Amino acid sequence: MTNVLFDLAEVSVGQHWYWNLGPYFVHGQVLITSWVVLSLIIGIALIANQNLKTIPENLQNLTEYVTEFIRDLAKTQIGEKDYIKWVPFLGTIFLFVFVSNWSGALLPWRILELPNGELAAPTNDINTTVALALLTSLAYFYAGISKKGFSYFKRYISPAAFLLPINILEDFTKPLSLSFRLFGNILADELVVGVLITLVPLVVPIPIMLLGLFTSAIQALVFATLAGAYIGESLEDHH
Repeated sequence: MTNVLFDLAEVSVGQHWYWNLGPYFVHGQVLITSWVVLSLIIGIALIANQNLKTIPENLQNLTEYVTEFIRDLAKTQIGEKDYIKWVPFLGTIFLFVFVSNWSGALLPWRILELPNGELAAPTNDINTTVALALLTSLAYFYAGISKKGFSYFKRYISPAAFLLPINILEDFTKPLSLSFRLFGNILADELVVGVLITLVPLVVPIPIMLLGLFTSAIQALVFATLAGAYIGESLEDHH
């Protein structure tokens, strides 16, 4: 049964470098780029916060700005009463998506040759975006149940019982929309840049790459904002 579920869950777009972990195969190139992204985030955070100063300088300025930005986002989407405990989750989601997206545009992944497939942004793989979307779904279910207990599920028959199928369907479409929006935008951007570099390798791809950096940042913001909105919705009191 486990193998059947695994086969149904595994989605492949393009070629991949598979690693054999016991009876399962994983996309090795996605794990490599994910580890690089996580190492960058953790490394910058450790260096920036090693010797904290009352008046921030250099990288401390950056980390404090990002922290304030995430706190404001969480407060706006979740509300002043419950937002603070969700800042780490939304911050982690935002930073991972943001750095992953920019790594696809800024790091020369393709100069490293693999036995099969190629290195690219982790969010270029649909399995990564689906995993992030499912984590978001678990987060807002946990938020609602931890605050309201099993009375949280009353929202499915609110304001009327005949809305039960629609409300259940809504919870299924949320992770789908999150994952496919992010995956589609990042994959399309990298494909366009790759084609233009092949056809006109000198000047034309540069403005497209700059536009890609902007849209990649927007996608990270949209993902984190929607995650916060879903958590805030699950915490909201329904009368």
